Amino acid sequence: MRRLGIDCADGLLRSFLKKLHLLPGLRLGDRVKSWDVLHTLRFISEHLEHNDPVLDLGAYASEILPALSRSGFSSLTGIDFNPDLMTMPDARKIRYITGNFYENDLQAESFSAITAISVIEHGFDRNRLLSEVSRLLRPGGYFIASVDYWSEKIDTGGIKAFGLDWMIFSRDDILMFLDEAKKYGLVPMGETDFETDQAPIRWLGKSYTFAWFVLKKPETPR
Repeated sequence: MRRLGIDCADGLLRSFLKKLHLLPGLRLGDRVKSWDVLHTLRFISEHLEHNDPVLDLGAYASEILPALSRSGFSSLTGIDFNPDLMTMPDARKIRYITGNFYENDLQAESFSAITAISVIEHGFDRNRLLSEVSRLLRPGGYFIASVDYWSEKIDTGGIKAFGLDWMIFSRDDILMFLDEAKKYGLVPMGETDFETDQAPIRWLGKSYTFAWFVLKKPETPR
């Protein structure tokens, strides 16, 4: 992303100083975990035109929309609970909405892509999520997401993150989600690989990695 000139994440020193409130501004992105952001940006660049509308879920502190803006995409919307959303970079070019994704006034079939980077595992509600994603996506549109993941089930019962229940997806959880998505007209793209042998992330006492996937809403039959 740095080579492409679209890197928005703080370096380790700036992130540390912001954490200590010794430097103003929000901490944007995470260079320790940015591969899913790069995968998402590449996918969008390969499959969408620059004027295609994109919605980012959990947009606060997410690199997705600022990076897309710097890549030439012009129809960008982000939604998040956090009222500081308007302090995000490029806020004059990006439409930010403070609110609940499950209770929004966005027009049906108004987005060519919806992104959710390390978001849906917090307060996960499978059916509400899939229903709203299906409603908002245009035919031929994509839902692109990454989630906290480990092949075997890791118990996170009783652990709150960002004030919400937290879930680390297992292989069975992913399979159930992908199967349920088909009922909402969302079809998984590409091959799936559920194997895990390294857990590079340690957070809230749990060790795990991340999974990335894309669902497509097929074109409307003629």
